[in-house]
Amino acid sequence: MKLWITRPMTAAVEARARAEFDVDIRPDTGVLSRTEMERALRDYDVVMPTLGDLFSADVVSSVPNARCRLLANFGVGYNHIDTQAAEAAGIAVTNTPGAVTDATADIAMTLILMSARRAGEGERLVRSGKWEGWHPTQMLGQHVTGKTVGIIGLGRIGAAIGRRCHFGFGMNVLYTARSEKEPGYPVTRCASVVEMASQVDFLVVAVPGGPQTLHMVDEGVLAAMQPHAHLINIARGEIVKESALIAALQDKRLAGAGLDVYEFEPKVPEALRELDTVTLLPHLGTATEEVRTNMGHMALDNVAAFMAGMPLPNPV
Repeated sequence: MKLWITRPMTAAVEARARAEFDVDIRPDTGVLSRTEMERALRDYDVVMPTLGDLFSADVVSSVPNARCRLLANFGVGYNHIDTQAAEAAGIAVTNTPGAVTDATADIAMTLILMSARRAGEGERLVRSGKWEGWHPTQMLGQHVTGKTVGIIGLGRIGAAIGRRCHFGFGMNVLYTARSEKEPGYPVTRCASVVEMASQVDFLVVAVPGGPQTLHMVDEGVLAAMQPHAHLINIARGEIVKESALIAALQDKRLAGAGLDVYEFEPKVPEALRELDTVTLLPHLGTATEEVRTNMGHMALDNVAAFMAGMPLPNPV
């Protein structure tokens, strides 16, 4: 069986892939073109795609009797793959849950602290050479310790964020989810995102992407937030209606935002880039050597199981 990995991987993952499989590794870092996706389905038994490789129903249906039997996604999020279309075509889909949890939660805390304490703005000030020295009212931000955080989605990543907020910063943790959660520390479930948004100092987006969560954070949610509150998104860009967020920040109806993902990624609107009240990161959620290697091994574990005719460890 032949495997295609659609992006360069860490040295350890590439070495394992070459040792264990008949593999081609695409050297480009950009997303797959439609032609490349069709070739992937036509010419390979297993494909290891990742974020941005849009295996839509249209793409899947364009290759009848596809050779590909497994899309072993590199990443926990798989909203770029139409799983129903894949299933109908006899293509299994797997992902890499668990491996990304702590790193992504750490980035959420990074953004909470950077946004509250105006760290990005301060770093730019120092680099500009215009900093005139310390004084008692310089760049006053907000305290994080003891504040209230609201987490949209208390799955693995959301629970890990809440744990850091509660134990590390003594924060009151609210959440919304489809069911009651017991993460091992005190939490309060809210009936709706709007209700929660009105009570928190920090609103963190931690739900999966997809049609059900598209624009979950819209004008109504942003209007409910208090003027001193901050929005943090470490999930998927399209969960937040970007135009509504820009308007709220421009009108100073929010104190700030910390973003690791964007609605039309990698395009980031100039209006967003111009705002000093926004911290912008280039999708760093899982960007550590250890985590990306663990993700790669988890994806390859799915590939190995498939090729051996064994049950898939992480089917979606």
